[in-house]
Amino acid sequence: MKRILIIGAGRSSSSLIQYLLQNAEQENWHIIVADLDINLAQSKIKASNRAEAIVFDASNYDSVSKRISECDLVISMLPATMHVGIAEECIHQKKHLITPSYISPQMAALNEKAIANDVLIMNELGVDPGIDHMSAKKVLDQISNMGAEITCFESFTGGLVSPESDDNIWNYKFTWNPRNVVMAGQGGAAKFVQEGKYKYIPYHKLFRRTEIIDIDGYGKFEGYANRDSLRYRDVYGLQKIPTIYRGTLRRVGFCRFWDVLVQLGMTDDSYPIENSESMTFREFTNSFLAYDEYNTVEMKLRYYMKIEQDDTIFEKFEKLGLFSDELVGLKNATPAQILQHILEKKWSLNPNDKDMIVMWHKFGFNLDGKNREINSSMVFIGKDQTYTAMSDTVGLPVAICAKMLLQGKINLRGVHLPIQQEIYNPILDELETLGVVFTEKEVAPVLYHDRKHV
Repeated sequence: MKRILIIGAGRSSSSLIQYLLQNAEQENWHIIVADLDINLAQSKIKASNRAEAIVFDASNYDSVSKRISECDLVISMLPATMHVGIAEECIHQKKHLITPSYISPQMAALNEKAIANDVLIMNELGVDPGIDHMSAKKVLDQISNMGAEITCFESFTGGLVSPESDDNIWNYKFTWNPRNVVMAGQGGAAKFVQEGKYKYIPYHKLFRRTEIIDIDGYGKFEGYANRDSLRYRDVYGLQKIPTIYRGTLRRVGFCRFWDVLVQLGMTDDSYPIENSESMTFREFTNSFLAYDEYNTVEMKLRYYMKIEQDDTIFEKFEKLGLFSDELVGLKNATPAQILQHILEKKWSLNPNDKDMIVMWHKFGFNLDGKNREINSSMVFIGKDQTYTAMSDTVGLPVAICAKMLLQGKINLRGVHLPIQQEIYNPILDELETLGVVFTEKEVAPVLYHDRKHV
């Protein structure tokens, strides 16, 4: 019997655990779900006789070492900053590890040790990163095998609310960690390369330099740039590519609204607001505006942000409650923390709401002297509040890879992400049977001087 240790029973683990339990009898697996919250871990395995729930403290080295020694494979669904310690112990005990998180410099530094100990540390195996890598690399490899020169690669992913649940004027609800949404784009300029020219978008301009993307059957979306697109030149073997750009998708109009919050300073997380617990939402908004004893907060906001009287964006601020007398109630909170608190009151999913993952790739290439373009898109809608689109697209690739490893179908060793054909082909094939389907079509190439972010 093979034993699988899953560390972390949060929202992203639901579909992962369900898949492994569904295959446990046939594959002769025993699943150990470990979390600080034993009730949460127990709720994920229900009454399965192929699983157990345990209390687990990832900061306790003795506990970590003991539990890893008792298993054949470790899956870490912890926050990304906690993976390296787990990885070091896995290498020491010669146990494979899978995570859905980005490869940090500290994780990458473990590559030689992992190889020496015959261990695979597979990272970036969720949705973004994860499915984006695999689906993109599959098409990039196909184009290269045709003998074509790849001239452009663009990739966008968005976690959104599904159309049938999209019932607010922002066309957005939190489908994942709200703090990550509030802090999106901070920490440095977005950088990419376009037509051989390096481009940089500072945070205060990020949400006004967007690209419109139309996906058949689902309408228009807008994309803003991710922080660093340049690192993917080496990842995908595209060191000389003239254009590479990665971004995040939202519905059209969202970025303009969010830009106003950025310009006001509401997304700043670097300082606390004085007396924030006794401040009203209206006073919070007013704290970012100039003193004016004659004009209301509403009028000052219009003047400061140059919002016209008939501009519908103002209604979005009113609906959010930014002018209400409701108390913030958070002590020593930063602007970003207060904004998140406000947004969670309006942007939380209702019990019957469903979420949606949208992914879109653009591949430009030159074949036999002709410029050609392929677009690839995927839309996946969640089942309910437990088996969400986010949970499925994060957890299922991890689970499929775990099955392949335990079946001896993966011989790769070291620290990796899933860009090898022997990894991405079988995972994508099985994901397609589970509803994660990419649609590819060739379109007429778009001239770059017609693009907003040129």
